[in-house]
Amino acid sequence: MSELHPPAPVAPAAPPVPLTGRTALVTGVSGQDGGYLAELLAAEGTLVHGVRRGTGPLPPHLAALGDRLVVHTADLLDPSAAAALVREVAPDEVYNLAAESSVARSWSQPVETALLDAVLPAAILHAAAGVTGTSGEPVRVLQASSAEVYAGAGVTPQSEATPVVPVTPYGAAKAYAHHLVQLHRAGGMFAVNAVLYPHESPRRPAQFVTRKITSTVAAIARGRADELVLGNTAARRDWGWAPDSVRAMVLALRHGEPLDVVVATGTSHSVEDFVAAAFTRAGIDEWRHLVRSDPAFWRPNDAADLVGDPSLARTALGWSTTVAFADVVGSMVDADLALLDA
Repeated sequence: MSELHPPAPVAPAAPPVPLTGRTALVTGVSGQDGGYLAELLAAEGTLVHGVRRGTGPLPPHLAALGDRLVVHTADLLDPSAAAALVREVAPDEVYNLAAESSVARSWSQPVETALLDAVLPAAILHAAAGVTGTSGEPVRVLQASSAEVYAGAGVTPQSEATPVVPVTPYGAAKAYAHHLVQLHRAGGMFAVNAVLYPHESPRRPAQFVTRKITSTVAAIARGRADELVLGNTAARRDWGWAPDSVRAMVLALRHGEPLDVVVATGTSHSVEDFVAAAFTRAGIDEWRHLVRSDPAFWRPNDAADLVGDPSLARTALGWSTTVAFADVVGSMVDADLALLDA
């Protein structure tokens, strides 16, 4: 997709600050979070080693980082490839964002999900345990955990103390990695889980339901589609702004002590709320006749309400959200409308 400016840009201003000597390894750098994280780290002067699975031209926001981003292509389904990169780069910080991130896809691709979301983190943690970073200090590792590890706990809101009870293949794989981080931390490693709740931006890929909503609403607004077909519109999620979530990751990994931290807004909205916000942004007031629910799109064992308690992130990290729900949705609709109008 063409890159558009989000409402809260994180790209560095020119000229960039001098390199600090800190080195970070970011897996999944070509994804939504990886791109924002690479921009944030490069803007502060950190040299970023980004890992991606595919080849081809970099997206514009990554290409703009120039020599502050070193790109590695690796088959992350092979855990030895990631382990070798950790040893080769010897970074000060590792942010493991690579994953099969679709809950729905995890039901049809459980093996690939397990390899990326469980085995890959295990390989990274094991490799990092024997590496000293460029600063001379032991490597710090952040694992991108997920609210889905709490989906079956029956507790609302969820906090760091909520029992880990996954209900999907995706959640189960993330739970394995979540526990491994805690085990390595108990063994003396600086390893943390950032328990990420859904977070969106104009860079969200098309296969996610949120992007399906905003792109279809934009198409309806421009007369290029007739209806929006969804699954369970009553499901509730805690949707935040992707650059805010990325900022929380950095704060967590650089905290004085390693801890797991829930990264959420503290407020949930239904899928129907998301749809309403999208139609409002597109200027369509009467929209209910344009939306249809199809049981074929319902997820097995879908959690009814995932909403996080961000108290620890606020008190321990000094973190807070910066973009309201309606503006998160609106930024995506604006981007999709601009694509159609281009």
